[in-house]
Amino acid sequence: MEAAMDLMRRMPPSLSQQALDSLLALLPAHSSELLSRSDQPLQVAYDEEFDKHYLLCDYNRDGDSYRSPWSSKYKPELEDGVQPSPELRKLEQEANEVFAIYRDQYYEGGISSVYVWEPEDGKGFAACVLIKKDGSDGGDGRRGLLQEGAWDAIHVVEVKEDQERQMGHYCLTSTVMLALTTANRASGPFSLSGSITRQMESDISLEPGHLCNMGRLIEEMESKLRNGLDQVYFGKTKEVVFTLREPLGVMSASSHVGQTLQRMIVNDLAHSR
Repeated sequence: MEAAMDLMRRMPPSLSQQALDSLLALLPAHSSELLSRSDQPLQVAYDEEFDKHYLLCDYNRDGDSYRSPWSSKYKPELEDGVQPSPELRKLEQEANEVFAIYRDQYYEGGISSVYVWEPEDGKGFAACVLIKKDGSDGGDGRRGLLQEGAWDAIHVVEVKEDQERQMGHYCLTSTVMLALTTANRASGPFSLSGSITRQMESDISLEPGHLCNMGRLIEEMESKLRNGLDQVYFGKTKEVVFTLREPLGVMSASSHVGQTLQRMIVNDLAHSR
């Protein structure tokens, strides 16, 4: 099982579903654990009653059915599906409205879903905030720069309350999966994909409310994850490309290529006189 999870962590998001299907066929006895521990690119479903899309993950799944955060109904229909308590359901509805605004402001479109449930130990609650942005040339809020592109963010928050101190302990685990493909005639096809996971814990006063505290933590974490992706994937890609083929625009007098060009230019000028 550990070897299977090690393999999944090394798979690019674009191939993770294929890898998971293969592992499920090889390890049918561990199917439940594989599905719960493997982060996959988020799938989209549609709630006809509310005319809204929602995202699928392990946290709104019961068997082969998935619960909508808008109507709280399962699709395919499931009569005895797990439901949050009335108090948590109210928090879930408010969170979906708040993070829809957050998504529009930060992502300029996309789909978001929030699911809230009571953990097995019955202490506090847990929530999962999902955000999916399709950046392809046919996606929502497209800019025409990518042939294919997807950003999938999964934020899981575990909350424990200390009523005596009026403090809440928040444990946030965030995963971002990025995949993009360009087909520029000048540079040729280019594909880049990867994922990054980070965790943070914080004790925060309960006075502002859970939604405010969760939103601030997720906003801070997403900023760190974007910087991490930029350094790990884009930064490393630039370093490799520039090492293999140094662009003319960044050639310096100290570089080997720059010195060679300088000598060629000087010799050409000397012969032309």
